[in-house]
Amino acid sequence: MTMHDEPRYHLPAGSAARGPYALDVGPEQAGWERSGLRVVELGPGGVHTLVTGESEWIVLPLAGACTVHISDEIFELLGRKSVFSGVSDFAYVPRDAHAQIASGAGGRFALAGAKCERRLPARYGPAPEVPVELRGSGNCSRQVNNFAAADTFECDRLIAVEVLTPGGNWSSYPPHKHDEHRPGEESVLEEIYYFEVADDGLGYHRVSPSRPGGTDVLAEVRSGDAVLIPDGWHGPSIAAPGRTLYYLNVMAGPGEERQWLIRDHPDHGWIRDTWPSQPMDPRLPFYGPHEDAVHGRDDHLRGPGDAVHRRDDHLRGPGDGADGPDANADGSHDHVHGPEATR
Repeated sequence: MTMHDEPRYHLPAGSAARGPYALDVGPEQAGWERSGLRVVELGPGGVHTLVTGESEWIVLPLAGACTVHISDEIFELLGRKSVFSGVSDFAYVPRDAHAQIASGAGGRFALAGAKCERRLPARYGPAPEVPVELRGSGNCSRQVNNFAAADTFECDRLIAVEVLTPGGNWSSYPPHKHDEHRPGEESVLEEIYYFEVADDGLGYHRVSPSRPGGTDVLAEVRSGDAVLIPDGWHGPSIAAPGRTLYYLNVMAGPGEERQWLIRDHPDHGWIRDTWPSQPMDPRLPFYGPHEDAVHGRDDHLRGPGDAVHRRDDHLRGPGDGADGPDANADGSHDHVHGPEATR
């Protein structure tokens, strides 16, 4: 693969728009088997119908709030002002289902999906139960919101997390890969990076070949861009000074066990040995446990995880996903989940 082929893997904002979606990448478009990501933008009072087919999906507010109606269940998602303002709650939508996503004030919503075999129950993911992890140190410090990591929220195939990198820092570093099946060491995962950059900034993302003819990308990324990673050493993701870099990672693979196992690039793994002697970037966390309007958050936005964990290795943070509380809405048989149900 040469840099001439890069546009196949780097999708600038708008280049993969289709129908109602500002971004629509699925197995057919990506040329792989499982991972998918859509971004839908709804105006005030907007409604979108999601037909899940053979895939499981998570509805994740990027900006704004919404209601997700699945069969006889309703999930009220408070969402957030932006990906830079706090952790969001989310809804899991199983395969072979129809979901209606409605937003009174409008917003932008990520639909992270993966082709799967099992049909799990629809569930609500509360924002306070999302494990927030600080990873790396020094100028490799970053924050990871493990809302659907392999060990935090049950899915059949889908793995998804958010990463925020302070301006001037590197994340997704050292470069690592997950394109071979090595039991206990590396799992095969197709991955999508979706980027947003604060204040109309820019960042950079690198994918280098792990095999002859493998994926080779060096991309300047801006809000709304995506990078597809079928194989290869990926990283670093570089935040320009003064501009926080956000990305949503969506992954899935064919392995019998849903797990995120990576192998560091042998020329760069040494960087981990330097992290214990360096402090965490003092700008982190961007938002901490039970953040509220006093700390710069809007009253209607949900707070993030119960705890912020610092981790110096490559493992995902701890924590278990949980269902939202159940309640009947207006005496009907619908089950309402989310903060509105508990008032």
